[in-house]
Amino acid sequence: MEYRFLGRSGLKVSALSFGSWVTFGKQIDEDVAYESMKVAYEAGVNFFDNAEVYAGGDSETMMGNVIQKAGWKRSDLVLSTKIFWGGEGPNDQGLSFKHIKEGTEASLKRMQTDYVDLLFCHRPDKDTPIEETVRAMNQMIKEGKALYWGTSEWSAEQIRHAYDFARNEHLRPPLMEQPQYNMFHREKVEQEFRHLYDDIGLGTTIWSPLSSGLLTGKYNDGIPEGTRLTMDDYDWLREQLLETESGRKKLEKVKKLAPIAKDIGISLPQMALAWCLKNEDVSTVITGASKPEQVRENMKAVDALDKLDSDIMDRIEEVLENKPAPEEDLRR
Repeated sequence: MEYRFLGRSGLKVSALSFGSWVTFGKQIDEDVAYESMKVAYEAGVNFFDNAEVYAGGDSETMMGNVIQKAGWKRSDLVLSTKIFWGGEGPNDQGLSFKHIKEGTEASLKRMQTDYVDLLFCHRPDKDTPIEETVRAMNQMIKEGKALYWGTSEWSAEQIRHAYDFARNEHLRPPLMEQPQYNMFHREKVEQEFRHLYDDIGLGTTIWSPLSSGLLTGKYNDGIPEGTRLTMDDYDWLREQLLETESGRKKLEKVKKLAPIAKDIGISLPQMALAWCLKNEDVSTVITGASKPEQVRENMKAVDALDKLDSDIMDRIEEVLENKPAPEEDLRR
């Protein structure tokens, strides 16, 4: 396993990490979760990602139970959770000081840990001043309930606002962002955040590297039983990926990418994960799986990095045709 620094910090995270979105408490039970996390851990994964909203908190409970059962040293792990959607009450959602404090404490209890290494603001909150959120996240660090804090799906402008306010007030600034990033979703990571990597040392823990399974190739001939697109809660995702014009175009590109992966002797999912890892501004790629075998195959993406030389990357770009425009072109 390769380990990368999380932004401009001394914290090292595994290049491939493991997240519980969709699968824990939805597709798999605790036994499968244990086996999947065990395979990831034995492959060198040290970062495990979660959120208070995943399976209504059951995902955090399940991950906490797995860690206790496995008996892993807490210091060997980098654990995260994300705060925003904690319940139905008027103060159980958003990024107010109250919900950040109460939501974090509830998450720690479910995960059976005294602290998380990474605490994320799961989305921007239009109803709460960023200044209040920054003070709340700083307080969580001050109380020892988190070591670093960051954002997920915030804009570059919002992140810079939070960073500047924190610096001016001598508070801990955001360190990392968790954006979607894959072959079909590139603008935020490759273009919008471009200056934040050098200016503030932003790290990224990217999610959906396989575009919700589209880049595995498993939907090339329809929707297999047991996949997330067959789940009632994911009707919106099925429509977005397979029943729109843009989704159908992506599917055609997936079919053209498959021969490239075959030419270099790896699977399409491994190539898609390695493609994300080729971006030096990606600190870690969060993977997910519904069975241990998938985890085992995903972990091989680190070994596939060297196979994605400049010629292969060019072939991939020819299929994708979506490389973000250079900044100078945007100014014209």
